[in-house]
Amino acid sequence: MDRRVFLSLLSAALTSPVVAVRAEPPLPKLRRLKLVNAHTGETFNGPYRDNSGPIAAAMADLSVFLRDHHSGETIDYDIGVIDFLASVLESVGAGEATVLSAYRTRATNEMLARTTFGVADNSQHIYGRALDIYLPARLDVAMETARAMQRGGVGWYPQSHFIHLDTGPVRNWDLGGEGFLRLLLKMQELIANGELSVSKDGGLSLGDAQKPLSASQRLALHRLVAKAEALVSGH
Repeated sequence: MDRRVFLSLLSAALTSPVVAVRAEPPLPKLRRLKLVNAHTGETFNGPYRDNSGPIAAAMADLSVFLRDHHSGETIDYDIGVIDFLASVLESVGAGEATVLSAYRTRATNEMLARTTFGVADNSQHIYGRALDIYLPARLDVAMETARAMQRGGVGWYPQSHFIHLDTGPVRNWDLGGEGFLRLLLKMQELIANGELSVSKDGGLSLGDAQKPLSASQRLALHRLVAKAEALVSGH
């Protein structure tokens, strides 16, 4: 081949645009959940999100699965708390979780607040932004992992063996353990002295006038319980 022809061809090859090979788009990554509802015995097992976002049919199923089991009412559940739960489970290698509490109507929440410690008057459960879950193993690790994510509220209930997750403001609290037991002993003392009484339906009232605790008093009691646990645990 003539030297000039060879150089001409070489120059053309070097200056020609490079045609990139189009990469195939990655397959959609499915995020899955395997859940059991402790109250109804129902299960959810399957994908709920892909690269396009939440899967509408799965979210509709989750709305029913996470319904208020007292009233049967549903709400469109917050995808943020679903993702929060999925991330926690993935991080600790948990294959499934048991849901102890999900959506609550205001009526249900008010009923629980009258008889149960730790139920906030304006709970994130009312808005479909909270989940209480149980894991058979590594529950404490799941709690610490969730707190490190800084994605919302994380409550730790070691005596009742569950954690609370929500997508409200970032905050942490503990309810249970030795501090909680000490507070219960103090409350027993108040009841024995007639300073605090408990009705047949579990309602608390104060003093001789037997006035039921107000919402603010119940909230103050909730904070006192959390503070007692924090003092004992050193948090």
